[in-house]
Amino acid sequence: MKKLVRNQKGQGIMEYVIISSLIGICCLTVVNQFGGVIKERISEMKQRVTEEIKVTSSKR
Repeated sequence: MKKLVRNQKGQGIMEYVIISSLIGICCLTVVNQFGGVIKERISEMKQRVTEEIKVTSSKR
């Protein structure tokens, strides 16, 4: 009986490992898929902030 309970705990841990691995793989896939778009948007934001800093510092 104790052996059966121990096997079920091991099964629960394996299910957790499998689910967390699948979530990790999904996250990596999403980052690879949309990484270029995200990088482009961050670059645009940096450019806008830099331009705004130049405009405000030239007014002083």
